[in-house]
Amino acid sequence: MEEAIRDIIGPDSNAIAWWQMVIRGIITFIFTLVLVRAGDKRIFGKTAALDIVLGIILGSILSRAITGNAPFFGALITSAVMVTFHWLLAKWSCYSKIGQIVKGNEQQLVKNGEIQREEMNKRQITDNDLYEAMRLNGKTLNLEDVEAAYLERSGSISVITKK
Repeated sequence: MEEAIRDIIGPDSNAIAWWQMVIRGIITFIFTLVLVRAGDKRIFGKTAALDIVLGIILGSILSRAITGNAPFFGALITSAVMVTFHWLLAKWSCYSKIGQIVKGNEQQLVKNGEIQREEMNKRQITDNDLYEAMRLNGKTLNLEDVEAAYLERSGSISVITKK
């Protein structure tokens, strides 16, 4: 049986045929789809550092499985372990302060219509970045209309206007 599978998907080396790479790609696609659906909706739905890192690692591991640069089944198993590890870290962060480490926290950029210049400089946010967020998210052109603005964990800027 193992020999028949190796004939279909090829060896774990650069010596695989184009059609074996296609088969590896299809198997990897289906496996990854199931893995992501089983993992959690947040895997690719959010842009916290925790989620971005998982996306990069999965892409790297699974591409090597397709091209034969890593053991095929080892790469699939490693991918499943990484998704499980991501899920555990995400769950753990709900109940402890590790969430601040793996997900980060928001930073206040505007408070009662006043720019928090030190925070803006520290986060490398320009006035143009802030005014763009005010137009897009706060629907205002005036800084005086802004109660607060935050650089969120995802990297986006949220704006809360005064009532």
